[in-house]
Amino acid sequence: MSYNSFGHLFRITTWGESHGPALGVVIDGCPPGIALSEADIRPFLDKRRPGTSRHVTQRREEDRVRILSGTFQDDRTGFPVTTGAPISLMIENTDQRSKDYSDIRDTWRPGHADFTYDAKYGVRDYRGGGRSSARETAARVAAGAVARKVLGEDIVIRAALVQMGPRAIDRSRWDWGSVEGNDFFCPDAQTAALWAEDLDLARKAGSSLGAIVECHVAGVPAGWGAPVYAKLDSELAGAMMGINAAKGVEIGAGMEAGAMRGEDAADEMRLGQDGRPVFTSNHNGGVLGGISTGQDLVVRVAIKPTSSIRIERSTLNRDLQETTVSTKGRHDPCVGIRAVPVAEAMAALVLADQKLLHRAQTGREGPAL
Repeated sequence: MSYNSFGHLFRITTWGESHGPALGVVIDGCPPGIALSEADIRPFLDKRRPGTSRHVTQRREEDRVRILSGTFQDDRTGFPVTTGAPISLMIENTDQRSKDYSDIRDTWRPGHADFTYDAKYGVRDYRGGGRSSARETAARVAAGAVARKVLGEDIVIRAALVQMGPRAIDRSRWDWGSVEGNDFFCPDAQTAALWAEDLDLARKAGSSLGAIVECHVAGVPAGWGAPVYAKLDSELAGAMMGINAAKGVEIGAGMEAGAMRGEDAADEMRLGQDGRPVFTSNHNGGVLGGISTGQDLVVRVAIKPTSSIRIERSTLNRDLQETTVSTKGRHDPCVGIRAVPVAEAMAALVLADQKLLHRAQTGREGPAL
């Protein structure tokens, strides 16, 4: 079978294609009694929605979500709440241009999943990539909004773009308040202005740029995760690698840990004023031995440049004939921009699952200490 489901106790199954009539997700395992309406989901879909600036694809989708099942109007509060039954969410596709893809129906685009889909299935939906399209992530973002409701307001998930192409932010200027104030979800307003110039040049040249997304999660208590096969960091890494175009994941110091000495990499501890452990650094990204420490979780994911570019590249067609291809149509010049809300959603899905797993095993949501 091909895996379209994700999670253990809090489990999602996404469905639909880029150019089909709709796409959506079925969420199973959501606890009952949680207030949930379409208005709770809409803000997160708006962050991921295409056509919001000149720096993303100009495909115009409203991304209005419909809750088809799993909620019921609570007579006591007057608000819809989850019932414990599967929640089905649907998002209609309204701005497909399938004709844009007729030229590549039998041609494998370099960097895309065209060849691998044909190798696996012997058939592929060439209209926007079908299931391999980043359009599918709208369903994940919708599910992530439900996961946030399970987690509650004490757990804060936010992500930012920290590098585009070769240009990284200046971390001394990091300001979460700047993230929503520019087109790139960038915490450094000065670098965001330079990215606009970089991306304009790449787009005019018919090319694209890669990016790095960094996700921070505050409020996760110590004790979530497992020491062997369901490590919190391995679950997060797998979730981030499941994002379209993801090519690398780091937790905490990540690859830089390989160049550190033991005394530098170890996060020292002391007793806080509240009588609880306090760490003096966070090189391990909030996870030790696969279990959360209570510090902020820090995850970075590298997103490769968009493969749909106008610059002509050599390739093969389905008849194994050598040819060239130049991809036309509406594409993100940097798909990493809209990966920011997707990374937040994947973190939310993992943590909602881990919260339920921890509660099922220990009978509590917080640490044993």
